[in-house]
Amino acid sequence: MTIEWITSELASFIETCESELSVIPEDRQQTLRQVANWITSQLALRRPAQLVFICTHNSRRSHLSQIWAGVAAYRYGLGDVRTFSGGTEVTAMNGRVADSLRRSGLLVDVENAAESNPRFHVRFAPHQLPFVCFSKIHNEPPNPVADYCAVMTCSHADEVCPIVAGCSLRAPVRYEDPKISDGTADEARVYDERSRQICREMLYLMSKVRVTQ
Repeated sequence: MTIEWITSELASFIETCESELSVIPEDRQQTLRQVANWITSQLALRRPAQLVFICTHNSRRSHLSQIWAGVAAYRYGLGDVRTFSGGTEVTAMNGRVADSLRRSGLLVDVENAAESNPRFHVRFAPHQLPFVCFSKIHNEPPNPVADYCAVMTCSHADEVCPIVAGCSLRAPVRYEDPKISDGTADEARVYDERSRQICREMLYLMSKVRVTQ
């Protein structure tokens, strides 16, 4: 598979993140490998590996995780890995996330920007369908309701969802909320650091998936 990125900036960003895999703490590597093993088992059964990234508002960390996991799956040629995101309540994908993704080299367009929950179309490679990102409850369409891995990206969602119906595996991969920087001089830096961390860890995760012929 030929890897083509939609911008040279994105290609450079991915290369940089791949060079940083060794900084991921071992305890996080272990959890990420658990998810990778689940993906491997699904693909071995010729089933799509569906990942739903869950955070309370489905506005920041869950969308970053969905997007970078999908990008990482493309990077490693895992065409049967499908990524989704959701929350325990509906808000909107935060515009600061879109700005950070643009700074990484992704192309982001907004549909119905004036609405309270607009749809963001995120493009990463030529001839690939974009991610269509908007806030939703984790079990609402287009998300799967069975045979998926629930990846909990924040502690609050992990606590308020003691049972995630239909999931085959539940894995806590929690991230600090970049919301803490909103309205400060550090806002762009904090969002970019969180996005880069998530990209790095999703690349690590997908690199550990083993595909058998």
